[in-house]
Formats: sequence, structure tokens, C-alpha cells
Amino acid sequence: MPPTIRPAADTDLEAMNAIYNREVREGIATWELDEWSSEQRLDWFRARDQQEPVLVAEQDRKVIGFAYLSAYRGRRGYRFTREDTIWINPAYHRQGVGRALIAALIEAARALDVHVIVAVIDEDNPGSIALHRGFGFQQVGNERETGHKFGQWRSSVELTLVLDPGGTR
Repeated sequence: MPPTIRPAADTDLEAMNAIYNREVREGIATWELDEWSSEQRLDWFRARDQQEPVLVAEQDRKVIGFAYLSAYRGRRGYRFTREDTIWINPAYHRQGVGRALIAALIEAARALDVHVIVAVIDEDNPGSIALHRGFGFQQVGNERETGHKFGQWRSSVELTLVLDPGGTR
């Protein structure tokens, strides 16, 4: 059964933080080294605006993943670009949760008149890279050894999806 995708609420933050903090401790999808407190997650959530939607994937009334769009680089010239971020409870990997979340993010981006979505993914995360490529994202760059986690240099790949090719502003 596919998950329900809906906008996140304050009541989802604890579950979202648990998913994220597990990745901080054990994974490479984030290069963050310190877990987030509940207060940090709440501040982050409340600071977001309507141009930065946050979605959750829910199954059996349990948050099993979340995703969001963020402003890209903070300069006005990038106002039609967003970066996507997707987090999924590992127990639900390869069950269509990521696919449902990214499809909803793309829909949200189109509704916001976003031109390009950027994804920056650890190069040793082939599942996320394949997920994005399955939606038409194309690799446009590599950042060699720009991060360090678990005693190793980490590299990332950058992928982009142009939502309205040739569109004009």
C-alpha cells in the first residue's frame, strides 16, 4: 500500500527528527555530525515559508519519511531554484516511499513556479541517485572530498531537474 503524502505538522517533528538523527549517527545521507534537538527541529520548521514546503510520508498513522524543498544559495537570482531533501526510515527503503515523496515535491515545485530542482547526494548513495535519475534528474557535477564523516573523505554528486525547459521569465 503506498504511503499517504501530506504537509508536515508540528506533531510530526519528533518522528522526523528520529529519522534524521538516525542518519546523523549511522548514515552518509547527511554530513551533519551532531544530532538535532527537538528545539532545533521546531525552530527549523517554524522558519520555513510557503516557498519551502515540508511533506511527510505516513503509513498506518506513522511518519515513515519526510522531504522538503529549500531555497538554493539565498541570492535573488536563484529564486526559481530549490534544493530537494528526502529522508526515509530505513525499514521502508525500496518500498516506494522515496518515489512518492519526490513526485509530491516535484508537484509542489511546479505549483511554486520553480524552474530547477537541485539534488546534492553522497556519491556512495546509489539508491538516492537512481531515484532521482528515474524522475529525469541529470548529473551536472561532482564535489570531490568536500565532506568528512566517519573518518573518511566524502564526495557528492549534484543532479538537476529542469521543470520547464526553455521557459522564460
